[in-house]
Amino acid sequence: MAAAAAAFAWASFPAMPTRRVYCSAAHRDGQLFVLGGCGGSGRALGAAEVLDLPAQRWTTLPPLPTPRAGAAALAVGKQILVVGGVDASQSPLASVEVYNVDEGKWEKKAALAQPSMGICAVQRDGAVYALGGMGADTSPQALVRVYEPAKDRWQPLPSMPTPCYGASAFLQGNKIFVLGGRQGKLPVTAFEAFDLETRSWTRYPSVPSRRAFAGCAMAEGVVFSLGGLQQPGPHNFYSRPHFVNTVEMFDPAQGAWSKPSRAVRMREKRADFVAGCLGGRVVAVGGLGPASYLNAGKREARVLAKARSGWMATSPGGTNRDSLERARRPTQRGPERPCAIARARFEELRNVHKIYGCPSPGLLHNHRIV
Repeated sequence: MAAAAAAFAWASFPAMPTRRVYCSAAHRDGQLFVLGGCGGSGRALGAAEVLDLPAQRWTTLPPLPTPRAGAAALAVGKQILVVGGVDASQSPLASVEVYNVDEGKWEKKAALAQPSMGICAVQRDGAVYALGGMGADTSPQALVRVYEPAKDRWQPLPSMPTPCYGASAFLQGNKIFVLGGRQGKLPVTAFEAFDLETRSWTRYPSVPSRRAFAGCAMAEGVVFSLGGLQQPGPHNFYSRPHFVNTVEMFDPAQGAWSKPSRAVRMREKRADFVAGCLGGRVVAVGGLGPASYLNAGKREARVLAKARSGWMATSPGGTNRDSLERARRPTQRGPERPCAIARARFEELRNVHKIYGCPSPGLLHNHRIV
């Protein structure tokens, strides 16, 4: 286990030139593009910057034609596609823009049929699939659209069985798995998959427990739902939301969820953290928990080695709010409207601490409330 833990170590990179929150990121050929977000004034930014990872050098790019935050961003060939989000007036966007890496220029592309933020998106064979989101009326959307770059057009696909925003999407073979997200303040437990060949949806067993701000990841074909704020329910001893270290796993081959033994639970109870897969390991980074302090948050990074064997600690991440580290930040920042609802989201989590007499939670590392 010690040798495996040693494979994960933090490395600091130069700070982003622009301090911001709710920005979108896309990785392409050793370059990390960081786009938009909210600045200190609480308004959406047009800032666009790229970090050359080997050279550890930032370059400022031409700004986004439309300032935005909370957008979906993907690398498609030699282009960086930015979809939806919210503008400086906190209104959802339908606009889509592309940065041409070779030309160094932005170009407007065909817009979405409806404005939307909180979209989850994946790409396969050059086609971009955008799922869910939240419209101007703040209602969750069940929309599914596919973008064909060669034709510069969006085409509708069969709608999601469960409308939601801020969900996680994973591409596995010819299926897009979608889970998590929210409808208003309620967590979504639905777990569904879209078959790209038959263009049909399949409902899988729902996530067993109702947890808001949980982390989701896929490793070795297994889907993980981690931590979060456990919500009250008929089978829940607690009468109010509380932080948990739950680990629930879904194996598509078996078609069922399982809750591993206590030994596989996360060592730290946490919510609203980054989760992902690196080298066959599930990684949980940062977030908020019952022992967090204001302006601190969680610095620990935890690794579930080989997807099943047990959690181990890696060295903690940095704390600078404008710093960049080797733990990938999410390109989707949850269902809330950026900036305007950042404080409300923070208060929702802080109230959990007040209930149990704990100190106020810290902010997400690499983020700050503006």
